[in-house]
Parts: sequence; C-alpha cells; structure tokens
Amino acid sequence: MFAKLATAVLAGLFATLPALAGEPASEEVTAHLKQKLAVPGSELQVESVLTSEIHGLYEVQFSGGPVVYSTASGEFFIAGDLYSVGPDGFVNLAERRRDGERVELLADISADKMIIFSPEGEKKASITVFTDVTCFYCQKLHREVPELNRLGVEVRYLAYPRSGLGSDGYRKLASAWCADNRQDTLTRLKSGESVPENVCAGNPVAEEYNLGQAMGVRGTPAIVTEDGKMVPGFRTANELAAMLGVK
Repeated sequence: MFAKLATAVLAGLFATLPALAGEPASEEVTAHLKQKLAVPGSELQVESVLTSEIHGLYEVQFSGGPVVYSTASGEFFIAGDLYSVGPDGFVNLAERRRDGERVELLADISADKMIIFSPEGEKKASITVFTDVTCFYCQKLHREVPELNRLGVEVRYLAYPRSGLGSDGYRKLASAWCADNRQDTLTRLKSGESVPENVCAGNPVAEEYNLGQAMGVRGTPAIVTEDGKMVPGFRTANELAAMLGVK
C-alpha cells in the first residue's frame, strides 16, 4: 500500500516539473500564443516560444521586439528580465540568454568587415566595440587602444552611427571603412581631423548598424566581450583588462 502511494506521489511530482528551460514549447502552445499575442494594430509578431525556468511561463520572443514571459493561455505576460537566486547572488537569466545570442551573431561577421587593432605580441583576449567617430566617449576609448594592445587585448571595431543611416556620422564611418588604411583613417577621424569623404558601394556600415540594433545597442561605445556580455559606455584599459581577466 505504502509503495503504491509513494509511486503515485512521485508520478504526480514529476508530472508538474517544468521542461528544461530554453526548449521549444509544444506545437499547440506555440500556435496558440502566436495567435493570441497577434494583437490587432500591433506590428509585433511572435518569432519563437521557449520554455522558461518558471513552470507555467513561456519565454516569447517577438520579431524585432522584446522578450516577454507569458502564461500558456496568453491572457497574461510579464515584460522584463527573469532572475534566479543562488549562492553567488542574483543571476539575470534573460541577459545570460542574450549573451549567447550575441556570440552567435558576432560569429557571422567576418574579420574583413571590422577595423581591428591587434597586439604585437600574444593575444590574450578580444573585445568587439560598436563605435561612432562623433561620440566623445568613443574617442576617449580609442585613446586607450594602445594600452589595451600592450596588455594583449585585441580591439575589433564595428560601425554604429548614432544618428542613423545617411547621417554625417554614417558618412564619416563609411569613409573609414572604405579607406585603404582603415586604422589610420579611423584614428584621424576620432582625433577630430577632417578626411575626404569616401562612401564606397557595398560598405558594411548599414549591416553593422542593424546588427547593433538587433543586439540591443542603444548608445556608443558598446563593448561586447568574447562570451557575449554587453558593457555599455567607456571603460579604461585597466578596467577592461581586469574584467577580462588579463594580467
């Protein structure tokens, strides 16, 4: 009798456990939420539905929009990041998921579309920086590049014109990316020098700007580490080296 009762209790317990977080939701739940959250007058469309760390809530990614956590019925959802509490404190689970997405997105960008400043000796780490030549703190960060290189940190620049495509900042960035000597031209522009405008066909500035928006860049400089963490704003070379574990 006791064995049967224990078996029934365990079966009920395991039936209520959530699926592994990050797994695709069932076809039924996915189809229902896509229909339920397609609100008339809203351009938001559900791109994917995944299980979350909280049983009964699903991680819903809107195409070109936010991530929300929805009930299976779609009657209620929560907008914001999901945290777990552990021995090491609070962990932003939503941001950790975004870290992985950033790594995947950056892996699709070839090095020849970047302006790269590499150490002369051993490369110990690298950072990818979304930059704009008209940004004061981008200019300030650029002055830290020689020290970063000396410490073994490679700096990989992607273009992000803050004022949008077609702006003066866009044309200056395009002129750097289209130059025969990209590093020198970018450095001169960030030093306030005037260089001849050279917006060549097929330059990658628009592509990199759109990539930055997809990755959540809202200002420059936006620094992305090799493991996908986003570090907004200016940091000194020593601060970045400490963050990257470089000595």
